[in-house]
Amino acid sequence: MNIGAVLVQLNDDSDAAALVLASGGLTMLRSVQREAKVENLELATYVRAIVQRYATTASDEEWVTLIANMGRASDPGLAYVKRALESELVKSRNAP
Repeated sequence: MNIGAVLVQLNDDSDAAALVLASGGLTMLRSVQREAKVENLELATYVRAIVQRYATTASDEEWVTLIANMGRASDPGLAYVKRALESELVKSRNAP
């Protein structure tokens, strides 16, 4: 799956949940659902924002790590989603 295909799946909460589940498992899905609720956003809207924000704000070092992960992954699109969500969840946990 490429990044465009990922974004297409982020129009519906059930599809977004399936995408998060496939990329990071049940624990990640629960964490992302919790953060979406905190932000008062629907799941699909929240995940789409994270995926897009990651593309524009990730550091050069983060991109190098991402590209390496995507190169080893059987599904690069899911690897991208997982890395974007993990990055956001770490930021959320470290926020005051």
